Amino acid sequence: MLGVRLRARRYPERVFTRRRLAIAAAPLAGLGALLVLPLLIVRVKTGSRLSNHPEHVGHRQVALVPGAGLTAGGRVSWFLRDRLDAAVELYQLGKVDGLLLTGDNHSTTYDEPSAMRDYAVGRGVPAAAITLDYAGFNTYDSCYRARHIFGVSEAVVVTQSYHLPRAVYLCSSVGIDAEGLGVADWGHVPTTRMVRYQARELLADAKALWDTDVIGRDPRYLGRHEKLNLQPVNG
Repeated sequence: MLGVRLRARRYPERVFTRRRLAIAAAPLAGLGALLVLPLLIVRVKTGSRLSNHPEHVGHRQVALVPGAGLTAGGRVSWFLRDRLDAAVELYQLGKVDGLLLTGDNHSTTYDEPSAMRDYAVGRGVPAAAITLDYAGFNTYDSCYRARHIFGVSEAVVVTQSYHLPRAVYLCSSVGIDAEGLGVADWGHVPTTRMVRYQARELLADAKALWDTDVIGRDPRYLGRHEKLNLQPVNG
């Protein structure tokens, strides 16, 4: 009987502990749902427009390539080089009529777009088919300026696959008929770095929806309309 009474006393304590755990976990579950929902929205809306194969991409005006960092010597990083290689292949296949290279030129000693142009020219793309955007400080700014400064109406966005859905979503949100070509990331980029990038993408997707669907923010810099350089490979 004693044993029975002892078990009877413990049972309410276990129930109370489970309730406290459930109450404590509820806000975390809600936060998780808020973070995952934007990711799902972005991927559902862009899934049919993403590809990993250049030959499967339809023809568009330009390949839009966002910047991804320079080396200490001012050359494109290997991460950015992968994007540029894919964009050059699109141009050589006749899938695009030019490249829009958009990146950070916040100082005279840091010039992503010019380094990107030098690399693409070195790979055989004529300078007359390349347009530089020196104020593409982030993906949203790059997409917005592509539409409103350079007059891009259709583009193939070229970036790593983890980043591609958001980039295509942002370009589409500002009025660009956008497809996406993904370049290798998982299995090619160090795993520890990819885990960090993928986790950051949860917050970035939420910000993308906020910027486009809630506040419709302007980019950091706008300015006057600029010419889009196009020269078809067989033109």
